[in-house]
Amino acid sequence: MGWRLRRKKKDMPGGLWTKCSACAQMIYTKDLQENQAVCTECNFHHTMHGRRRIEITADPGTFQEHFSDLQPKDRLGFVDSIPYTEKIAKAQEKTGNADACLAGLCEIGGHPIALAVLDFSFMGGSMGEVVGEKIARTVELAEGKGIPVVIFSASGGARMHEGAISLMQMAKTCGALQHYRERGGFSISVLTNPTTGGVTASFAMVCDMTIAEPQALVGFAGPRVIQNTIRQDLPEGFQRSEFLKDKGQVDLIVSRNEMRDKLALLLSYAENRPKATA
Repeated sequence: MGWRLRRKKKDMPGGLWTKCSACAQMIYTKDLQENQAVCTECNFHHTMHGRRRIEITADPGTFQEHFSDLQPKDRLGFVDSIPYTEKIAKAQEKTGNADACLAGLCEIGGHPIALAVLDFSFMGGSMGEVVGEKIARTVELAEGKGIPVVIFSASGGARMHEGAISLMQMAKTCGALQHYRERGGFSISVLTNPTTGGVTASFAMVCDMTIAEPQALVGFAGPRVIQNTIRQDLPEGFQRSEFLKDKGQVDLIVSRNEMRDKLALLLSYAENRPKATA
């Protein structure tokens, strides 16, 4: 009898249940997926794959991917536990993507836009040379076509494997957005859980409008690092979307199931904005 019980447990398929990182409830994985990776118990918005994000955001059949030929390179010969080249290969095999950013043209609510989405499943959505280049090119694409740009962030920050090259992307992406704004462009940044490090300190926080999903962790250094540095207790909800909105760093908090409609509304407002002259 004991052998049969052990055998039954061994044969149980994996991945049927997912533990919510916010409320610790066990959720049927299929239910979680059907609810757009939002916890059915506490409404916590979990990270989601980049292509799934595009699927629920862009109007069906409108997304046309650009810059997919850009490939990351190990310019520094970086090695920690394994060579950086092996990490790239594993992430590409896992996600089917060349790097942590997916970019292209699409429509949202019938409004044409340029869209860039960071995929946290690719090395934590970290920003290296390719991610920075794709963000900059997406902004330039929007500028050339005279359309808005929407950027979804989910990232641990700059990619340490690329050293100063990754940090250079902070200036490059901000410069592209500033050039675009000066010529009348309109940009929306959507912060998802988590958005941290060099991504927060660059393009994610310098767009014309900043939206965040509920309870998203948004900050530069993590809360534990800050608390250990200043040796003080942090306010309740520190670095979460709601806290940032109260402090004026976030304009809106929008649930995932309302995101497409809200973006469409904001884009309709943008169409009536007075255009700046170069």
